[in-house]
Amino acid sequence: MERRSLLGATAGALVLGGLAHGTAAAAPAQDAPAQDAPAQDAPTEAASAEAGGGLVTTFNVISDIQGDLGDFAQALRDIRSTNPRSSGLAVAGDITPRGYDFEYAEVRKVLDQGPKPREVAWAIGNHEFYVPKWSDPNTLAQSTWPNGTTEDSLFRSFYRFAGRSTIYTETTFGGIPVLTLGTERYMRYHDSSLWDEVWISDAQFQWLEDRLQYWARRRKPVMVITHHPLPNTVSGTRSKIYSSDYLQPDRLLGLLGRHRDVFLFSGHTHWDLNLSDWYVRRVVPGTANLDGFSVINTGAVQTGYADNGQGGESTVPGRFNQGIQVDVYRDRVVVKARDFATGTWMKRTTVPLATRI
Repeated sequence: MERRSLLGATAGALVLGGLAHGTAAAAPAQDAPAQDAPAQDAPTEAASAEAGGGLVTTFNVISDIQGDLGDFAQALRDIRSTNPRSSGLAVAGDITPRGYDFEYAEVRKVLDQGPKPREVAWAIGNHEFYVPKWSDPNTLAQSTWPNGTTEDSLFRSFYRFAGRSTIYTETTFGGIPVLTLGTERYMRYHDSSLWDEVWISDAQFQWLEDRLQYWARRRKPVMVITHHPLPNTVSGTRSKIYSSDYLQPDRLLGLLGRHRDVFLFSGHTHWDLNLSDWYVRRVVPGTANLDGFSVINTGAVQTGYADNGQGGESTVPGRFNQGIQVDVYRDRVVVKARDFATGTWMKRTTVPLATRI
């Protein structure tokens, strides 16, 4: 199966870091220096805005739990403390370390013990497809993949956990649409030269196009949750290891790139939210939207992973338990990066909306 990439001559322009408060910036032809505003305490800012009638809703995004249940519980406690009025939590994939039913049950147990979010939007990640690498939960057996595990059983496990029957779905957090995307095939079952690459059906593409158009007509920003990052966007995606995750990147970028008020949240890389390109605006060539759309790295809950400086993950010591808070106002969206381990705000960017909600 042929891979297509937007790297090189077809790559779109980026604006790195935060936009200046109160002004929209068109993306230049080359990367711009980061302009991150210092993070502020979220409840204080939200309360101030609400007093003026500006706050619409607030919600949180995390990813890559991967069996790190202690840090997951810590993240839930921190979210409740810093954002008690959060309307929902989006989890951008890698919910489990391997995709076993008992691993899903362990995540559910932590969630039920609380503090539990009002609503949760689950995206599927590559780690949800790793059962076939094991002959049993205690025996790694990659040489005999898939060890009797069927592709269908992996999807069924996710569906039972997430309480739905499709990979892609829509929900709302406080009236703001949240669209969840994901692969509909684990490609190793279909092509022996592939593993974790993302394949999206025509039906999912058509659904996404329809929903983006629907919400654009209603002048609502759209939050899109997906595990794998798109090429030439946030931290790490200009490196070889993360630049070819999608088998149809042009098509997905072409849909998202038409809409200025789209916010795409992706995980997978475990790259630190302290990096300047934790947030970018991605301009897609061939679209009329010269301002691009917003792309945000979610960080990761799973500890022990860090940028190894060579475009991949390593297990160097570190405390990586990070996530995102999103405050939606009538004229702007404020995105904040949070360190759950230290209880501190890391970054913040303010994105003016094209139209007032």
